[in-house]
Amino acid sequence: MFEQIAIGSLMMVASVILSGMTFWLLELAFAQSAHWLVQPPHRLKLFVVVIGTALGVMAMVTLSVWLWAVVLYLMGHFAGFEPAMYFTLVTFTTLGYGDVLMPAEWRILGGLVAVNGLVVFGLTTAMMVEALRHVRIRQIEFLKG
Repeated sequence: MFEQIAIGSLMMVASVILSGMTFWLLELAFAQSAHWLVQPPHRLKLFVVVIGTALGVMAMVTLSVWLWAVVLYLMGHFAGFEPAMYFTLVTFTTLGYGDVLMPAEWRILGGLVAVNGLVVFGLTTAMMVEALRHVRIRQIEFLKG
């Protein structure tokens, strides 16, 4: 049990670090284009921010799922990579079909995959809101002079 908690904790930390790096890269991209983003017209630029942030978030989630799937596969819990990826994706999103399961003695690790998914999806929501809020505040400040 403690081995599962240790592995799951390390994986969650790695996933959160990956999320932080993604947020940092998005922030860097928005900072580099700040002058363009605050200039009117604003609607198209908000659209670009939403699309750019969504693509960054999708990359972050995809990489986190791949990371878990690779580790579970290398640990030998699944006969092939595809079942490891499928299990991870279904569990990470908390969809939980239950048609592909971890071995019973490793089921706590499966639960930690789901917990990590909840954390990452919470972070994605925060990223989307913060990106739009930050750009919109800058646009309003620019208009006020």
